[in-house]
Formats: sequence, structure tokens, C-alpha cells
Amino acid sequence: MTKQALILIDIQNDYFEGGAMSLKEPVKAAENARKLLHHFRQNGKAIVHVQHLAATPELGFMLEGTDGQKIHSSVTPLEGEPVITKHYPNSFAATNLSDVLNELEVTEVVLVGMMTHMCVSSTARATIEYGLKTIIAHDACATCDLSIFDQTIAAQVVHQTALAEVANIADILSVEEVIRR
Repeated sequence: MTKQALILIDIQNDYFEGGAMSLKEPVKAAENARKLLHHFRQNGKAIVHVQHLAATPELGFMLEGTDGQKIHSSVTPLEGEPVITKHYPNSFAATNLSDVLNELEVTEVVLVGMMTHMCVSSTARATIEYGLKTIIAHDACATCDLSIFDQTIAAQVVHQTALAEVANIADILSVEEVIRR
């Protein structure tokens, strides 16, 4: 039997307007994540919040003790919902996320969060190692423009490319599709 958990990755203030690293359309992604969070709460399904904490101040964002490092008010954890602190893009790396999921007997995860091309996709790739079926709610994720070779790659292209890269290991669905399942 499938037991599902929602994993909310790095939906933190630094990614919103005025934050140290604002993304493209983070409010829209957070609102969609909130819809899924509400659905999971209403249906008594497992929920795990993941909160990034910069390993070094050189990162320049998600710094300990700052407002930017706090989980955004749209998806504030309730008492009793696990909050995992991570220092690397992969939410499993050097955390107890796998232990929490095992304890909850989770077999399938729904990933939402920020940034699509970094922490969401890194976590999706890692789910293979833990034998988890994975869904990414694409409209509950956000990212930013990236630059390389004197070119800027638009956030929408970065987002779609990151999702395409993991589409063979994760189902890529909308929030509404996840809710209807």
C-alpha cells in the first residue's frame, strides 16, 4: 500500500521579493504549495518541511538568525510537523529525512519548493536511493534566471529543463492533478 508524504523544500523568505535571492513568481509557487499542504493536512497525510541553513556565510542567503532563513508564512509548519534543517541541495544529505520517512512508513513523496533546478531536483534524484516513488508538483516550485557564457537563461526555461531532467524518475504533475489522485 502506498503511503504518501508531502515534502516542502526551502519555501523560505529569502526567495521572495526583498529577500537575499528572490526568485521568479515565488508567491504563485508558495500559494500552490499551500493548497497541497492544506490537502495533506485535511486528509491526515504525512508532511515534512525542509529548511535550508547556509553552511557558511559566504553563501549570502539563508543565513542563520535572519528573517530570510525563516519558512515563509504561506506554509508555516504546525506543531508536530517535522522540520528538517539541511545544509546541502539534496534534502537527504547529512539529515535525518530518510529516518523520518521510514518512521512514517512513506513509500511515495510529493516534492514542492524552491529552487526547482537545485534543491528540488537534487532531492528528487536522491529518492531513487531510498526506493521512493516521487512526484514533483511543478506549479508549486520556483526558480530564477541563470547566467553562463555571457547568456541569461530565463527562469521558465531553467524550471522546465530541471523538470525534464528528472521526468524519467519522477512524475511531473500539477497541484490539481496531485489532489485528484
